[in-house]
Amino acid sequence: MPNKKPSKPKPRSQDFDVATGAGGETHQHVPHEGPHHADGHLSTNQGIRVSDNQNSLKSGSRGPALLEDFVLREKIFHFDHERIPERIVHARGSGAHGYFEVTRSLSDVSKANLFQKKGQKTPVFVRFSTVAGGAGSVDTPRDVRGFAVKFYTQEGNWDLVGNNIPVFFIQDAMKFPDLVHAVKMEADRAFPQAGSAHDTFWDFASLMPETTHMLMWAMSDRTIPRSLRMIEGFGVHTFKLVDAKGKVTFCKFHWKPRLGLQSTVWEEAVKLQSADNDYHRRDLWESIVNGNFPEWDLGVQLFDQAFADAQTYDVLDATKIVPEDDIPVRIVGRMVLDRNPDNFFAETEQVAFCPANIVPGIDFTDDPLLQGRLFSYLDTQKSRLGTANFHQLPINAPKCPYLNFQRDGQMQMNVPKGRANYEPNSLKEHGEIGGPRECPVTGFASTSDLGKNVSGDKLRVRAELFADHYSQARLFFLSQTENEQAHIASSFVFELSKVQLEGIPARMVANLRNVDEGLAKRVAAGIGIDLPAKAKAARRSVEMTPSDALSIQKNMKKTLEGRTVGVLVADGTDGAELKKLRAGIEAAGGAVKVVAPKVAKVALADGSTISADGQLAGTPSQLFDAIAVVISADGCAALLKESAAVQFVMDAYGHLKAVGSSDAAAPLLKKAGVEPGSGVTKLGNAFVEAAKSRYFEREPAVRTLA
Repeated sequence: MPNKKPSKPKPRSQDFDVATGAGGETHQHVPHEGPHHADGHLSTNQGIRVSDNQNSLKSGSRGPALLEDFVLREKIFHFDHERIPERIVHARGSGAHGYFEVTRSLSDVSKANLFQKKGQKTPVFVRFSTVAGGAGSVDTPRDVRGFAVKFYTQEGNWDLVGNNIPVFFIQDAMKFPDLVHAVKMEADRAFPQAGSAHDTFWDFASLMPETTHMLMWAMSDRTIPRSLRMIEGFGVHTFKLVDAKGKVTFCKFHWKPRLGLQSTVWEEAVKLQSADNDYHRRDLWESIVNGNFPEWDLGVQLFDQAFADAQTYDVLDATKIVPEDDIPVRIVGRMVLDRNPDNFFAETEQVAFCPANIVPGIDFTDDPLLQGRLFSYLDTQKSRLGTANFHQLPINAPKCPYLNFQRDGQMQMNVPKGRANYEPNSLKEHGEIGGPRECPVTGFASTSDLGKNVSGDKLRVRAELFADHYSQARLFFLSQTENEQAHIASSFVFELSKVQLEGIPARMVANLRNVDEGLAKRVAAGIGIDLPAKAKAARRSVEMTPSDALSIQKNMKKTLEGRTVGVLVADGTDGAELKKLRAGIEAAGGAVKVVAPKVAKVALADGSTISADGQLAGTPSQLFDAIAVVISADGCAALLKESAAVQFVMDAYGHLKAVGSSDAAAPLLKKAGVEPGSGVTKLGNAFVEAAKSRYFEREPAVRTLA
């Protein structure tokens, strides 16, 4: 039977009319009457306007679909190919746009244009990521966080591709495939996802003493951050800075968050996974939307060959740091992230970082891990993005002119004119386009300073100083607070308890004896094994002076800026008390989120109503940095019957957060196990001040640590 024409259009809605088709389907279409300009007309990718986007073309209303329906075929074809391979590592990431501003010129050590003038700004795109999990995993596992920055400089793109930890698991890129295979899902069973607490990772790590220093950081609270806005970033490798005269200075890059360092505790991180899989991504996005732009200071550690030669470790070893107490970090700029991506796929997913992208004034060292990365990243972008022309995607394209003789390839978007696709050529002498040419004056040239170790034959060897695997691991451990050391020990116990292959935990503990005897004993006791013999170190350790710069807790800022306080209310809450509390928190720079058993029309004591920001059952205290309970006696009686309310308070107390309360809330706090002590206050200024900190001294009373 013939197709039924759509019914008479309903009143105009926005810029289109609405009609109903024969099957009751909704059609939104450009008004019949009007100029019919191109704007607003749905079309195919070839620009052909579409008359019906709801129905495929059929032979009769109940007949088969017709092969000639190019609109259907194009739409389904594109949908079938919307996904690209995810990154092998760092698959789950979140990104943002911003800028880098020079606050102190580096012209004395580098000719890189972006570092020359105070106040000079360079656009950036930053991607934060977890390492082990897939793109669909969660934000809050115990894992290293990638910290990659693409600078769109006037001399081309510079990619500083690092992590939130300044060292790495391995010393040579030859071992990178083994490391990743070991830490990712086990090959025969495809689990566990996004975590290292399993056999293959610890089998590998226990057989590789060079991993020990990184393991100390990985088992610390650095790998369970409170927010991406509160992590440090590191270039990991030692780089070279080159001045206008060719003089070389070694450099380590540091990103230091303006909000200070902050982490969760392990149980809190676990519960965050169930509360909000996208916790870090949402936090980053919302902070930018709300104008609370994340900021970092860029710092550098600068030193020469004489300093490098005098150290007991090799500065080109990626498993070592240069202690900040030996070489202070010099702050040279700040980075502000002030714009979210317009499209996640086009920008955050398609952005392609490569450590080989550097500009004149910055150069590589002979770090064997860095040298392998220079090849690997470029190679993997072709597999992910499907073409050698991935650099032409808007998120990857330089914001300065780029010209060369590279041609063709899949998805070529440039349209070069003329036939000059080689050089040298003399086509310009014949009136044709000759193309660009090299420039010895301003072009990038690798430094002629090859270092004292570059001579003789090329060998597959490591420098002797690389054999010290434990000195800096011990330095890191001894630099932590007692509470942080307990977290490290407990992390080893948890992860090694998941290892089912006999002998691996003992092997790991044997390595830990080279770090600290007390740590090794705590871990052995925690997993219930005898203390094994101490592993033989390839090189004798040296004692290094502990550094406060390596501790999160010693560097936490006592502040409410960038933090959120959850306020639990119920029917009968004193509105004036709530208002006063909110004013105090916001005056201190914090944000307030009201949580109640029901979201709409919470009845206050004076008869007025408010709307809550979150419903109690779906808004646990893990989402907040401190909590306050503002309830009446009747409200308390009601909440005592709500397990979510008891858990709300219990978890905040157990996660070492400040807990403030009105007098009427005492029974709820008692049922939740809250004991008087640091961080447990009445409402008012005392709570606002308490909410600026966490209370690690409380931890032995709420959980057993190794």
